[in-house]
Amino acid sequence: MRECISIHVGQAGVQIGNACWELYCLEHGIQPDGQMPTGPSIGGGDDSFNTFFNETGAGKHVPRAVFVDLEPTVIDEVRAGTYRQLFHPEQLISGKEDAANNYARGHYTIGKEIIDPVLDRIRKLTNLVPYPRIHFPLATYAPVISAEKAYHEQLTVAEITNACFEPANQMVKCDPRHGKYMACCLLYRGDVVPKDVNAAIATIKTKRTIQFVDWCPTGFKVGINYQPPTVVPGGDLAKVQRAVCMLSNTTAIAEAWARLDHKFDLMYRLQFSVAMIIHTLVSKFTTFISTKAPLNKCSGLKVFNWF
Repeated sequence: MRECISIHVGQAGVQIGNACWELYCLEHGIQPDGQMPTGPSIGGGDDSFNTFFNETGAGKHVPRAVFVDLEPTVIDEVRAGTYRQLFHPEQLISGKEDAANNYARGHYTIGKEIIDPVLDRIRKLTNLVPYPRIHFPLATYAPVISAEKAYHEQLTVAEITNACFEPANQMVKCDPRHGKYMACCLLYRGDVVPKDVNAAIATIKTKRTIQFVDWCPTGFKVGINYQPPTVVPGGDLAKVQRAVCMLSNTTAIAEAWARLDHKFDLMYRLQFSVAMIIHTLVSKFTTFISTKAPLNKCSGLKVFNWF
């Protein structure tokens, strides 16, 4: 048996994680207080929930997750939300103020103060030491269909498999056709049979736009869960008969890092230019004050050079 630990960081991570655990509870029949009703129609003797939940002696199912944010507003929403009894209070970690979009402030001061309690909670959730090096997997999900189009679109296994290799369905903005795959894991759910999966993968291998590295020419790993995807009541996504989630390791992810590196260089140069302009203006103003006699008669005038 393998367990997965989820770490949700920042406002976006905490909000996505809160919605994600709501979906997990709906899929496994777990109530907002962490209890699982007994009955042959619920669970069916399946203990797959242990991958994401830790069952206590009292029968409560606690998520294997840690929520972290520097400012408490978003995590307080989890503490006071519908699933407030689901999470362990010590796994909801928040500071007193945010970093105000300042990297140095988050990295060297208030962010540094919160690292130790976070690592302490993670150590208590896992005994996997040391852990394998984490690369940068590219996540893709298909199909993403709105509730309005539910009655008009029901895609086949081949169609949702092909959609996973399209840039529009990826969680990271990059073009996989410009790189090579090193590994690819396809996880199907719903009305899916191995015959259709094998046929879809065979078609994918014949496409020239999808290339694998020479030392791993057939790096596909497939898993099938015959339980159809569950949707949150009142949500925007439609309930579909089948879906697939793909995790791939591709060199195309370099596009995202190159784009991030370029944006950092632009911001760094802009910050340096602004600092130089302010320094020049302050220096000239100081010189002007010291050379103009009439201004020296002004009482209480103080000039500060911050650079």
